[in-house]
Amino acid sequence: MTQEQSTDKKPTAESFAEMVKKFGQAMGEIFDDPELKEKAREFAESAAKSAKAFGSRLKDEDVKDKFRDVGKAAEIFGESVANHFKKDKEQ
Repeated sequence: MTQEQSTDKKPTAESFAEMVKKFGQAMGEIFDDPELKEKAREFAESAAKSAKAFGSRLKDEDVKDKFRDVGKAAEIFGESVANHFKKDKEQ
C-alpha cells in the first residue's frame, strides 16, 4: 500500500465518523432529549473507532455495496423529511 492510498482512507473514515456524530447530535436536538443526546454521543464515539478499523475494507466490493445501500436510505430519508416540511408549508 502506498502512502497516498493510506491517506485516502483516513479522510473517508473520518468523514463517516463525523457524519454519524452530526446526525446523532441533530436527532438529540430535534427531540430535545438529554438521554438521546448522550446515547448519540456514545454511538458517534463508537462509530469513529469502528471507522478507523474498517478503513482498510473500503475498497471491498461487499462494503461498497453496503455503503451504496446506506446512501440510498439516507437519500430516501432526506426526501421524506423535505416532503414533510413541504406539506407543512403548503397548509
